[in-house]
Amino acid sequence: MKLGRNDPCHCGSGKKYKQCCMDKVSKQQAQVFDDVEAMLAMNPHLTLDEINVALQHKVQERNNQPNPDFCGVTPTQMANWLYAPFDELQWVTLSTPDDLLASPVMRYLTLILEEVMENGGSFKATSKGNLPAKLVKQASSLLPEFAIAQYESNISISQFAGSNEDRFNALHYTRVLGEIAGIIYRRSGHYHIKKSAQKLYQSQGIHAFFKPMLEAAVSQYNWGYFDGFEQDVDLRPFWLFMLWRIQSHKSVDKLIEEVIRAFPDVLLAFPKGGYFSPERYLSMLIQSRFIERFLQFWGFIIIDPRRYLDGEPIPRIVQVQPLLKHTFQFTIN
Repeated sequence: MKLGRNDPCHCGSGKKYKQCCMDKVSKQQAQVFDDVEAMLAMNPHLTLDEINVALQHKVQERNNQPNPDFCGVTPTQMANWLYAPFDELQWVTLSTPDDLLASPVMRYLTLILEEVMENGGSFKATSKGNLPAKLVKQASSLLPEFAIAQYESNISISQFAGSNEDRFNALHYTRVLGEIAGIIYRRSGHYHIKKSAQKLYQSQGIHAFFKPMLEAAVSQYNWGYFDGFEQDVDLRPFWLFMLWRIQSHKSVDKLIEEVIRAFPDVLLAFPKGGYFSPERYLSMLIQSRFIERFLQFWGFIIIDPRRYLDGEPIPRIVQVQPLLKHTFQFTIN
């Protein structure tokens, strides 16, 4: 996908591309032309075709050089991660794990689909349009089976349990993703499974929906759905870069630093002189939207929710789960 001059910049600054990162690209292009001018000074008799070939070579050479601001990823690689459709991503292999029992999202989806199948293709929603109490109770009972259970001491405020869907964020998230992915839908006060999805489920089981649900999560779902941040910075374009980095070093604080270095203009979306610094605002967004309500809901990582222990700050280090390693294999050198 190519950005137009007036399109919103991919960095999330809120500015138009021509007023933001386009300037950086222009500087890079100017450097290439400087190289060509130097070459012409040494070879004044080059033909136009020869100049074009040399120019293309220079551009490709620069685009394929590791960029230290991108932690060694080249501009070509980064462009793929930022703009390519989900099924055209390169330098990473996405696999469907054989065992999905550790994923809250996929376990909850299984419960929903089983409820539909057992009731002849549909089941009744609540008056508010939510999942019925019976299903919510079944989903809550799964919590001890998930790695996150070690940190869920107060079930009344848990993201992974609740008395109804409104108080059970991980389940609500799953239901919304299921609708976005075109697996289930609500009509006339009932939840239904699409006929095509029903056939897939009968032939392939829950594994058939792992990648469609993941694609919906990173490309269509609104990551700001659960929070009230006034600054709506879209982190989704950076999801694969952030995933690669957190899988590498497991440090949330280091991840924040790397995102700022790679995409510094993202800080421009946050107010200066507010209660928090732009860096702190970004840190809170990444912690809540990417770490907790994406990676943790899926069962890819877990992180200690406590900030202090015995008066001392707890390092924000994630515990990478086998499910993450089984799903994403990066081939970045």
